[in-house]
Formats: sequence, structure tokens, C-alpha cells
Amino acid sequence: MRFTVAVRGDGADGVLELRRWLAAEPELRGRVRSGQPVVRRRDVMGTASDALTAVLEPGGVATVFAGALVAWLHSRRSNQTVTVTRPDGTEITVSSTRVRSLDAASVAELVRQLAATDPPGDCDSDSGTDAEGDPGGAMTGRTA
Repeated sequence: MRFTVAVRGDGADGVLELRRWLAAEPELRGRVRSGQPVVRRRDVMGTASDALTAVLEPGGVATVFAGALVAWLHSRRSNQTVTVTRPDGTEITVSSTRVRSLDAASVAELVRQLAATDPPGDCDSDSGTDAEGDPGGAMTGRTA
């Protein structure tokens, strides 16, 4: 499964830093490459952003990818937003400012949702979690 990962935020090297971070994971070596710049849709504010392409399989590799992505966002001192686009067009957007405020259980749920092969439900809440315990404060999901 091929995922596109776009990085937006403070600093111009976010995508390069994320690529280095992911390459440090032995299970992800050779699976993450620089991709084409992502041009935002007309109905979405913002500009183009750099992107990565991750080739993952469901299960262990996807979980390592999701865990590393959340850890990278958690470690950012500046504001970073990462949008992961799944092969089915589902976009999952995760913000560093919201990830930093999550407790351990919410972080684990976020990793589970990012690694899942099924499209997520809509998670637009600003609270730490929604009624089902999903970390809506950290992630928004929509199908394109």
C-alpha cells in the first residue's frame, strides 16, 4: 500500500527531518522516499507542501510507521502538521500541537488509527478524545 505524507508548518525542512526520522527505523528503511510536492485542493487554504511516499503493508510495518510519525510530531518544538493520504483517498491530518497534549492512552489510539487499513471515522473534535475514545483532538480524517 502506497501512502503519501505531506508536511506543513514552521521551518522549511519538515519533510526532510521526517524522512530522516523514519529512515532511522530499521523496518522502514527503503520504504520511505521523497515524493512529488502536494498541491492543496482549491477548496483548502494553504500552499503546496513537500511530500514523502511510504510503501507499507498492513500490520507491523504500518504500526512502526504510525508510531514513528507520532513520535516525530511529539518531538517538534515548532508547529507541524502532517497529512497522510491512504491509497483509497482517505486523508488523516495530525498536528504536533495537539499530539503533545495527548495522554499515553490517546497516543496509543492515534497510532492504532494511523496504522489501520480501514478508513477512520470523522475525528474533528478539539477535545483529547471523542465519545468512542478516539484522539479527535490530534487527528482529523476525511475521505477525498
